[in-house]
Amino acid sequence: MSADQTAGQHGPHGGRAATESAGGGAGQVGPGSPGVGPTPVAPPAGQHDRRGSGRITFTGWMMAPGVALLGLLSLIPLVMLIMMSFSRVRLLGGLQLEFVGLENWARAFGDVELWKSWGLTLGYFAATLGLELMLGIAIAVVLNRLTRGRGLLLPLILLPMFVAPSIVGLLGRYLLDPTFGLYAQALQGLGVEQDVLGNPVSAFVAVTLMDVWEWTPLIALITLAGLSGVNPSVLEAASIDGADEWKKFWNIVLPSIKPILLVAILIRSMDAVRYFDIISVTTNGGPADATKIVPVRLYEAAFRFFDLGYAAVIGIMMLVLTIMIARLFVGLLSEKETH
Repeated sequence: MSADQTAGQHGPHGGRAATESAGGGAGQVGPGSPGVGPTPVAPPAGQHDRRGSGRITFTGWMMAPGVALLGLLSLIPLVMLIMMSFSRVRLLGGLQLEFVGLENWARAFGDVELWKSWGLTLGYFAATLGLELMLGIAIAVVLNRLTRGRGLLLPLILLPMFVAPSIVGLLGRYLLDPTFGLYAQALQGLGVEQDVLGNPVSAFVAVTLMDVWEWTPLIALITLAGLSGVNPSVLEAASIDGADEWKKFWNIVLPSIKPILLVAILIRSMDAVRYFDIISVTTNGGPADATKIVPVRLYEAAFRFFDLGYAAVIGIMMLVLTIMIARLFVGLLSEKETH
């Protein structure tokens, strides 16, 4: 059979296939070929790969209701909050927004009492986070060293974390009641005769310690999880080199659990900015505004004086502070992962 007859039998498509096969073979064995297989051919100009472009996948359709609900519950109230901060809100005869420009913002930045509340908030923020971090790490280290009784002791330590903050406030108020409170009687036996919640300094200390009592177990639990991931062989090598317990903890254990501690501090700091329940139940901001932190002042402006425009400004200020704290700790975590 001649070559012309063979080409005729294969037809034009067969000739093209033979040509592509020859080209592919040349691509495989030709000089300078980087690997095995035919060289990929770029798509013609004006044509793009349409796989997945502009199409919503099954996962996207499944997430769509949740994303839409999140938008309704988050974005729309945020837009309304911003609008209210530039308005005088009237509730009689229906919700009415009267645009007043920067009047509410000027009041907020010029309100001395509000800035005092910010000072109390920052003081409470530093005190609670500092005490919870130190006590949580100490409790976690002790639990990590226990070989017996950890399963019984850990639930008892975690118990305050599962109590509602309002219940913690009620419990603290009854324990500190000067008439029948157990803690009040113990303090009276030590010579402290004053009402703990009636004195500005002791009231602030009391509500701070209530929050520390409730949320220190959370820091301890997260830290304990981080301690379980520390390499014991590194600690053994340090012991052989003569390092004492403090040096091992400061130079090995603490750097190893630093990312986990940052996550725990982030969670607690965002809660501390919105601290309200315990103070509302125990002192309600008193005595003499000694415990009136920003969330309490926000509640009074919104639901006691119905100054919703001014309350919206305070809420936005709290939101900005929370975002700044979150970005700070996320940046520290990212820097830790980079190094």
